[in-house]
Amino acid sequence: MGLTKQYLRYVASAVFGLIGSQKGNIVFVTLRGEKGRYVAVPACEHVFIWDLRKGEKILILQGLKQEVTCLCPSPDGLHLAVGYEDGSIRIFSLLSGEGNVTFNGHKAAITTLKYDQLGGRLASGSKDTDVIVWDVINESGLYRLKGHKDAITQALFLREKNLLVTSGKDTMVKWWDLDNQHCFKTMVGHRTEVWGLVLVSEEKRLITGASDSELRAWDITYLQEIEDPEEPEPKKIKESSPGMQDTPEAEDGALEMDEAPKDRILSCRKAGSVMREGRDRVVSLAVDKTGRTLACHGTDSVLEVFCILSKEEVQKKMDKKLKKARKKAKLNSCQGDDEEEDLEVNVEMTLKDEIQRVTNIKTSSKIKSFDLIHLPQGELKAVFLLQNNLVELYSLNVSLPAPQPVRTSRITIGGHRSDVRTLSFSSDNIAVLSAAADSIKIWNRSTLQCIRTMTCEYALCSFFVPGDRQVVIGTKTGKLQLYDLASGNLLETIDAHVGALWSMSLSPDQRGFLTGGADKSVKFWDFELVKDENSTQKRLSVKQTRTLQLDEDVLCVSYSPNQKLLAVSLLDCTVKIFYVDTLKFFLSLYGHKLPVICMDISYDGALIATGSADRNVKIWGLDFGDCHKSLFAHDDSVMYLQFVPKSHLFFTAGKDRKIKQWDADKFEHIQTLEGHHQEVWCLAVSPNGDYVVSSSHDKSLRLWERTREPLILEEEREMQREAEYEESVAKEDQPAVPGETEGGSYFTGKKTIETVKAAERIMEAIELYREETAKMKEHRAICKAAGKEVPLPINPILMAYGNISPSAYVLEIFKGIKSSELEESLLVLPFSYVPDVLKLFNEFIQLGSDVELLCRCLFFLLRIHFGQITSNQMLVPVIEKLKETTISKVRQVQDVIGFNMAGLDYLKRECEAKSEVMFFADATSQLEEKKRKRKNRKKMILTLT
Repeated sequence: MGLTKQYLRYVASAVFGLIGSQKGNIVFVTLRGEKGRYVAVPACEHVFIWDLRKGEKILILQGLKQEVTCLCPSPDGLHLAVGYEDGSIRIFSLLSGEGNVTFNGHKAAITTLKYDQLGGRLASGSKDTDVIVWDVINESGLYRLKGHKDAITQALFLREKNLLVTSGKDTMVKWWDLDNQHCFKTMVGHRTEVWGLVLVSEEKRLITGASDSELRAWDITYLQEIEDPEEPEPKKIKESSPGMQDTPEAEDGALEMDEAPKDRILSCRKAGSVMREGRDRVVSLAVDKTGRTLACHGTDSVLEVFCILSKEEVQKKMDKKLKKARKKAKLNSCQGDDEEEDLEVNVEMTLKDEIQRVTNIKTSSKIKSFDLIHLPQGELKAVFLLQNNLVELYSLNVSLPAPQPVRTSRITIGGHRSDVRTLSFSSDNIAVLSAAADSIKIWNRSTLQCIRTMTCEYALCSFFVPGDRQVVIGTKTGKLQLYDLASGNLLETIDAHVGALWSMSLSPDQRGFLTGGADKSVKFWDFELVKDENSTQKRLSVKQTRTLQLDEDVLCVSYSPNQKLLAVSLLDCTVKIFYVDTLKFFLSLYGHKLPVICMDISYDGALIATGSADRNVKIWGLDFGDCHKSLFAHDDSVMYLQFVPKSHLFFTAGKDRKIKQWDADKFEHIQTLEGHHQEVWCLAVSPNGDYVVSSSHDKSLRLWERTREPLILEEEREMQREAEYEESVAKEDQPAVPGETEGGSYFTGKKTIETVKAAERIMEAIELYREETAKMKEHRAICKAAGKEVPLPINPILMAYGNISPSAYVLEIFKGIKSSELEESLLVLPFSYVPDVLKLFNEFIQLGSDVELLCRCLFFLLRIHFGQITSNQMLVPVIEKLKETTISKVRQVQDVIGFNMAGLDYLKRECEAKSEVMFFADATSQLEEKKRKRKNRKKMILTLT
């Protein structure tokens, strides 16, 4: 049986018209050694890197399907961690733009990502209430921290100590000891969600932002530092508890819930609050790398900037205050005796003395996220991602007494400020027009560059005038606006309708067009050339010729290709067909339950397809007005419908975020174009049918391209079923309920289709190993019986790997599994394969190959199958052997590493001796030590004086 009908596949070609999407956060990235010039911005499923100086997009980090929700650059500036809506995390290299590492562990969107100081570990918090710490170097999960009862909002590593502090929407701030993955302190001093969290003043102070206008400051005291430094360690910890009971923290209400006193590592005491000017919740709170500048913003367009003073600056301030107080006391009191007491009373250090308000930065629209960078010249740069698809950069000189923020650059050209409501192609398929509430943009389809931007009123419909030199826009206020593309000027504005002008249709003879509006009328217009008084040349204009008055609002109009009929969709859910020449009524298409929003007539005038808010598309014959078929097209309103030129195929766009292609003859659904993350408003098919452009509420425009690849419907359905099955495999676990407790889910991984496939590969390899060993035995027996060597048939798979042994093939399979998926794959592996795996591991470790990898697998298998392995008598000798070989081989590896470290140390000393130059790390640490000593000396002098 031959192919009945061949369709060609459309594929996603590009995303444009988007500067940054709202769900994620903007961050500064270091590229080509330059700081403060490049920013990474989430853009639907991709990440765009923008050059702020040139306003150009220089790199796209390609995502898969899910939207980006969180970004975090690594401390060395070479990588960017990206968190997605489905809970996966990918780490991209900023040099190559490739994402090689993927972590799957969370069940819901990632809300926060933070690297530790060296960039070796990454903490991720999610809406599923868990925090997971990942080992970036080994590309695997370390542990999962459970305890919060709602989404995590922030997680921070401490620099000096192996601690993590996290905040959540459950009003809690939790402190975790990462040595034993245990929450040793919960701060319950907040009444509302904790939205932001920063550590300042050399990690001695914690500042939190909640749903009110206070920023709360907490003093952190590490208990080892309170006691006498000469005292031995264990005694010190024991004695720290009675001392702690006397601290003012006890008076502060139940501000924290601790473990037994000896488990305490630090104490937190509320130091006070800094009042914000904003009345609403803190959206984000951040501090720059130097820890000197603190900034926060609410749901408005103001960023409040504070300066955190150093101890020396606070001391100077206090001295000034003291002088003032003394002067005041001298003036006020006649007796000089009680002067001293007065002075003591007057000067108290408050939080305001330590955290000073610097200034406010007012942006042009609501702030969604921001990032700070402190440049060496004392300049602070703040970059903002705004709600209306805009990036702005402000600079501020913090060293000045009253710094004024200056806007140094903004990225605007690459997108509209609001949703695009109309799209159209030029007749040569090259230019694309998009129009929104305030502007029209003309894009070059091949380069995706914006060629022209023109201001307009709220646009609802548009088309290129034949010749592609002018465009006509229909607006929400009922005006027709005519623009010249070469100059970008508005040529003319005509009041066409009283209400909104919903739809326009160019006449097939290209001499005029018709418009339909909310004033219940359809108007016919002709193009004409008119002469302006002040110019000699004629210019294009339009004049109204006829009006068709109706009983209901007109939502959509369309000419038939032979220009004999005119279709009008009305608010009463019907479509009326009229003769163009006499305007007499011809047919009424009745059947939709809700108004028809969009419709189109096929190129030969035989069919009309109508799309409605009732989610159905109906295909009608234009000769008798009979309904050929009603298709349930989308899960929400059908917003736009257009036939592919010279065919009976058409595209529909829906509020369910999908674009679908249909065959109007066979009534078949051909393919679904998925990619938009919000409602799709409109689309345009190019005159040659090779391209489709769509626009959505996610602010993005997407270009889809027709390939030469044939699309066979049965295969398409099969692929769809496979995709659904793969999704269901990953979702076998029940959905995450905030705060649920599940036994034994402390592993960091998550079952995905990749881990299932990896486990299947291991199973296949072991089965092949079993078969091959059985064949070998048989072969030996045959050789013995025959008394000569008989040729052994080699397995083609082993041949492909270069004639390796079956056991070596198993090792190759283990090596081929991604590090981040290894544990989860072993978790899925049935126990019947484990004995063989353990025997093979013993062989491999004896040979000394891949000891680290094999030990990791071995320890994990022992952990999860401990009961079954220990109760199995057959495995006891295997485990005994493994014990011997593993310990000796791990020691050998340790020795090799130790030897190499010593060798590198020796080489370093040699280099230093030759060049008499210290290595940077040591030099900086010694410099810090000197500074510290100098500070202490100054303090001593101050106290003596």
